[in-house]
Amino acid sequence: MASTSSFAPPKLADFILTERLGSGTYATVYKAYRKGNSREVVAVKVVGKKTLNKASTENLLTEIEILKTVRHPHIVQLKDFQWDAENIYLILEWCSGGDLSRFIRSRRILPESVARRFLQQIACALQFLHERNISHLDLKPQNILLSGSVLKLADFGFAQYMSPWDEKCVLRGSPLYMAPEMVCRRQYDSRVDLWSVGVILYEALFGRAPFASKSYAELEEKIRSNQPVELPPGARVSKDCRDLLLRLLERNPDARITFEEFFTHPFLDMEHMPSADSIVKAKELVLRAVQKDQEGEHSEALSFYCSALEHFVPAIHYETDRQRKDALRQKVRQYVSRAEELKALLASDNKRSFEEAKTSRDVLREMSKDQPRLLAALEMASTAIAKEENESDDLEALDMYQQCLGELLLALAAEPQGRRRELLHSEIKSLMARAEYLKKHIKMEETERDVSLDRESLAESVRSSCSLQ
Repeated sequence: MASTSSFAPPKLADFILTERLGSGTYATVYKAYRKGNSREVVAVKVVGKKTLNKASTENLLTEIEILKTVRHPHIVQLKDFQWDAENIYLILEWCSGGDLSRFIRSRRILPESVARRFLQQIACALQFLHERNISHLDLKPQNILLSGSVLKLADFGFAQYMSPWDEKCVLRGSPLYMAPEMVCRRQYDSRVDLWSVGVILYEALFGRAPFASKSYAELEEKIRSNQPVELPPGARVSKDCRDLLLRLLERNPDARITFEEFFTHPFLDMEHMPSADSIVKAKELVLRAVQKDQEGEHSEALSFYCSALEHFVPAIHYETDRQRKDALRQKVRQYVSRAEELKALLASDNKRSFEEAKTSRDVLREMSKDQPRLLAALEMASTAIAKEENESDDLEALDMYQQCLGELLLALAAEPQGRRRELLHSEIKSLMARAEYLKKHIKMEETERDVSLDRESLAESVRSSCSLQ
């Protein structure tokens, strides 16, 4: 929210305030430098005392109280606060990458893997706040800042201490990101933050908020509607991503995903969030991969390599030293290369076994004509195999494998002893092998994309840093 105002920034004893970064009803934010040799860069939030009423004064005091007590890598740090006759000054950590809103607009939409990495960081901060009964109540891309590739929650002007059973009815936040229960002025609780997270994820993936409108009246009408939130037509997102989005954007707060369910959701995958433990876990798994590889256990070796890479990529994101980061990338390329070789070996072995299974699959289909549900599951399996072999859509093929396997396992449980049961059991084993192989293939492609994206984000971070000097 750059301003064209010509007013000079206020004077502050220990800092030189320079460009105006943005302003709201009660505050203006400036970039500033600490006087002296360090020339530390900070952001200074200037709040005019004359603009404050009773409610905004309470909000400001709560904001200072919360930020004074919290220290977290994904929450903007309050370094100090000062005041004079006219203003109150919050001296905040400087984030050079701007806000998430600008980042999304510059790319229009974010790949699912990037959206997940950002969501992990938001969730990590929310988990920290949730454990301390703190609700942000104004989560939106403009209040999430970037420092390199690290996200930090900012602007706690509406934040409140709220136990899970606490309820409020005061309107807070930005309408586009407000939960329906807040817009409708009903009682609400901390679950409104989860709705806002859903809107942010939706915007990151599709380039616009789910209720984007031309006027507040139109926005309010959409939010008050009883229609469930739907993804844009033709949206190509994974099954887990779709599930999380729709559960976050559940209009009824009692049916909405809980914080505990959110933090453990498979799409969020907090286990593989970049952290100091990432490299330790990666090294443990790669040692097991090498051991199995040397023993000729190719399938197990590939599984361990894939698991190791799921931790190596977060380790690259977590590492800040340029040389160590490059060394890690080199290691990852070696492990990816070996995993690709193992994948090719297994593909050759699997192709022979899949060809052998083809005849029995035809026999099973013929024997299942009196079982429409079983026959439909077998037809879906054939479609999934065709999609996989044509490399048309691996994610859709995997989803179809999982659906038909669910049906076939139910059919197996009800099937009496006999030839059809034997063929059905053999078909399930074959399809499970294909699904597992395809899952590893998708993971490998995601890993390669993530390594490539990390290189891009590093280059952008370096360019951003250079432009500030």
